Amino acid sequence: MSASVNHLEQRTQDPSELLDQILPSAITLAMMLRHRKMAAWLRTEFDGYQDRDQAPPYRRDLPGHIVARSPQYGWIPAPVNEQQKQAFGHLDLLDGTKAMEQICIAIKKGDGNRVSLAREDMIVLQQQINLSAELAINLSRDVYARLLRTVRGTVYLWAQAVMAQGLSGDHNHYSPEERAKVADLDDPQRFWRQAMEQVDTLPVADVKPAGFLERMFRRAG
Repeated sequence: MSASVNHLEQRTQDPSELLDQILPSAITLAMMLRHRKMAAWLRTEFDGYQDRDQAPPYRRDLPGHIVARSPQYGWIPAPVNEQQKQAFGHLDLLDGTKAMEQICIAIKKGDGNRVSLAREDMIVLQQQINLSAELAINLSRDVYARLLRTVRGTVYLWAQAVMAQGLSGDHNHYSPEERAKVADLDDPQRFWRQAMEQVDTLPVADVKPAGFLERMFRRAG
């Protein structure tokens, strides 16, 4: 088993590389460096969170638009006021990165993904707006893309910090001395908070729509 932190850092910037492919390599590197906290965070991102209390802030209370199903027109904006939007128009995304990446790939730019409103919330809101129609939250593609860029950015920043300590190149293992050099970098919260702040300026790849990836794979074939 070998790992290259340089290659990992480059892959976060490559739009043809999915997080589904990047995170297992990052987990391998983290284990080789004895970065147990980072490995645990990477695994949880890959598999998903069990409840919202475990989830980092970039996954919680993400803003959406409340929509209602009309028999005549399909899904249309629900007649909610600002207070109702604040109370009901947000969602926690706890699924693993693979599932969210597939959703994001399938959504066209400018469109979104509709998620059913929790039944209890829907009943309360239906009563408030005097509407019996089914209600849902529409999360824009940008919401998913920003979350996934934050995860990519975390891996990118961590890899950069490891390389800055001289641990570049391909390795089958790291010596105790090398691991000691980067022991203080086993801090996923430090890197995901930095990624949250810098997500708009980091050179990591965006999630491209399905057509782009299909063209890339066809060209590679």
